[in-house]
Amino acid sequence: MQTLAITWLGHSSFRVRTPGGNELLFDPWFTGNPSFPEAARPAKADLILVSHGHFDHLTDAAALAKSTGATVVGIWEIYRYLGTKGVQNLEPMNKGGTITVKGLRITMTDARHSSSFEDNGVHYLGEAAGFVVKLENGQTIYYAGDTALFGDMKLIAELYKPDIAFLPIGDRFTMGPDTAAIAAKWLGVKQVVPMHCETFPQLTGTVEQLEQYLAGSGIDVLKLKPGETAE
Repeated sequence: MQTLAITWLGHSSFRVRTPGGNELLFDPWFTGNPSFPEAARPAKADLILVSHGHFDHLTDAAALAKSTGATVVGIWEIYRYLGTKGVQNLEPMNKGGTITVKGLRITMTDARHSSSFEDNGVHYLGEAAGFVVKLENGQTIYYAGDTALFGDMKLIAELYKPDIAFLPIGDRFTMGPDTAAIAAKWLGVKQVVPMHCETFPQLTGTVEQLEQYLAGSGIDVLKLKPGETAE
């Protein structure tokens, strides 16, 4: 088994090298992403998890899947949409469901947000979702996607006991640092990876604010710059 490695690719995009050696990408958005570090562009991928259809989460999923042969996991409507774009390896699912792909146990959770993509018109792409991923060594991560705070995060804690939570903190379109801190406490995680921040002026929530709201909680905030990796 290897060490879990997390690389922030800007905004809500992450590369995760799992303990079993799988290359996992969350919400790959590189094209037009002002915070994407080109030097960290992934050369390979085994799995791509897409939380919802907005451009800042879906844009590069099809191209990456075709160039790497990665399997894309997403809600039914995203599965159908990416199929029309020539993506071959697709695993559809929906909220509450669990599948096992490449040794990773993936559960789709709720998220409170919208989901559509503009491509010669606006395409409805199902509902926004999050993912709980149980890794090969038993460690569990929760990728919340874009979401507001919602009470069933307590249920996610009870059912899946995540160790690490990737939480949006930018505010305006998602939780801000104050409500993300509440989410972290409800989830009972040991570490928070902040995301959906430091991309556009409208996203005013900061990592420093999150740290202030979590002060004294014992929950670690993983502070990464785009392109940086933590193991």
